[in-house]
Amino acid sequence: MTKSRRKFIAEQKAAMVRRHLNGKEPISAIAEELSIQPTQIHQWVAMALDHIERAFEKTAKSEMASKMAEAKVAQLREQQIEKLREKLIHKNEVIAELMEENVKAKKTNGDL
Repeated sequence: MTKSRRKFIAEQKAAMVRRHLNGKEPISAIAEELSIQPTQIHQWVAMALDHIERAFEKTAKSEMASKMAEAKVAQLREQQIEKLREKLIHKNEVIAELMEENVKAKKTNGDL
């Protein structure tokens, strides 16, 4: 009777590599627990470390999303600036009207 070959899925391999790298658990202990050769886990660790650059690379999709988010922020900032300009203009108009009424009131009272 032949023994069927066990296959580990990517999540299982990643979990074993994390246990070794994060928890500083010896490879020999993990290999014994899984009943596999320690060299297999060494290969998984090497494979993970060979592809670690991918974790730090920006993808075109994330760059596009970043640019869109920056454009949205710039648009919102411009809208806020425009609202503040309108508010300032309105405030200046109100102050001008109040000053005019104040001058008229002073003239009628004879203070000017």
